[in-house]
Amino acid sequence: MLEAKCLKKAVVPSTLIEDPSPGSLQCTRLALRVCEDPSSCFVYIASGPHIYKLHIALGESSVSEGKDSLLIPEHTEIIASSLLNRCPHRSEIQSIALAEVEGCGYILLGSVDSHGHLIVSKLDASGEDVDKLTYSALPHDNGIGEGSWSGLCFCPNQWSMTVVARSFCKSIDVYDQDIHIRSLRPLWYPTSLNFLQNGVNGNQSPTLAITEGSQLTTWDLRMKENGGCVHRICGSPGDIFYAVCSSSNGNVAVGGADRTVTIYDPRR
Repeated sequence: MLEAKCLKKAVVPSTLIEDPSPGSLQCTRLALRVCEDPSSCFVYIASGPHIYKLHIALGESSVSEGKDSLLIPEHTEIIASSLLNRCPHRSEIQSIALAEVEGCGYILLGSVDSHGHLIVSKLDASGEDVDKLTYSALPHDNGIGEGSWSGLCFCPNQWSMTVVARSFCKSIDVYDQDIHIRSLRPLWYPTSLNFLQNGVNGNQSPTLAITEGSQLTTWDLRMKENGGCVHRICGSPGDIFYAVCSSSNGNVAVGGADRTVTIYDPRR
């Protein structure tokens, strides 16, 4: 069982983000990166069309417990805060994601706004901007129309591959850097997406898990039949899924409006 070793609470300066934007219901506008030195971490927060970076001190590893073993966070200080200037979005950012490229000493920061505009920037190990790689990609309709929730994720086996989901358009777009590879067409409005760590049935090709309405679907990005859809699992009608993740043993967990977590084995 997992056990908490440290629980800290930091207050974002009002001078940094004066009026936080509301975002969508299931937007993912926070990303965390723990430094090699465990005494501090970097937190990235999106609000409006901007991304902010906070360097937060962690200090000693300690956990305080209250009544019924409730964890009590300890206040900590923000060492430094700044506005990233590498993500020039024109509409509200809906999701951000970090990907650490092993053996290369840098991380990728991806962001997508409510119209599906994707921007990926390279940051060095200290979280500073570096002028080596920044690319962007627009959807086929150039983001025309009403904005909605958008999400993104990086492929763990191929960091140049990024997948962007757009809710109102019912579209999933796959990119290799700024080159559009293919589009997937879900039946319902997508609400979350994530790559499976071990594929399906031992298949090592990129396999994507998507929640759409009350359904969980898995997609093989190299398959043409059935539009790439491998499995479609229906949950309780009316209970919308809002989050999906996978484990190293291949199981997939989803959660949503019914306030429960359901675990599926997509190999069966």
